[in-house]
Amino acid sequence: MKRFLLIDDHEIVRRGVRQLLAAAWPDAEFGEAADVAAGRQWLLRSDWDLVLLDINLPGGNGFELLAEARQRCPGAAVLVLSAYPEEEFASRAFKLGAAGYLTKASLADEMLLAVRRVLAGGKYVSTALAQHLAAALGDSHGQALHEALSPRELEVLRQVAQGRSARQIAAALSVSESTVGTYRSRIADKLRVSTNVELTRYALQHGLDR
Repeated sequence: MKRFLLIDDHEIVRRGVRQLLAAAWPDAEFGEAADVAAGRQWLLRSDWDLVLLDINLPGGNGFELLAEARQRCPGAAVLVLSAYPEEEFASRAFKLGAAGYLTKASLADEMLLAVRRVLAGGKYVSTALAQHLAAALGDSHGQALHEALSPRELEVLRQVAQGRSARQIAAALSVSESTVGTYRSRIADKLRVSTNVELTRYALQHGLDR
């Protein structure tokens, strides 16, 4: 019997994925969460075989939850299912321990193939992503600057790009304003910019504001 944990803020997505997986594994057990806090609670409840995770979630950063999932459920494969393009986010997901990355534009057959592969202990990448990763390996100097950001730095950048103040960001992340300032300085150094306008422009250009 397989145990699947579905973490996505859209009920229609969770329902569709659950129906697809239940048809392939009729005796499977499921857990569902719509935000980061609920996802953390579900991660503690069972020995999951697969965590299917969106990275754009209310209440926190999906990348941080991915790292937590690998720590709390080391035996579980984590398959990212996201609306974000592979070329922008997949490499970060793999670095944090994901076993596969799918976009929400993927076909049902592709999802089942990915699930079976990661459950068997393998990795899943689409043909397009494999080509992108191969090109990146051949040209390491072409790596995007934001690949060097930590999950928390990426979240701070996202909130800066959304026009939030240091106070608002501090409240959302439960840290001090000085800590937010430290993150912002690190981000600016890594992205080789100096002002919030430049940070926002970079985030918008690379789709990091969502």
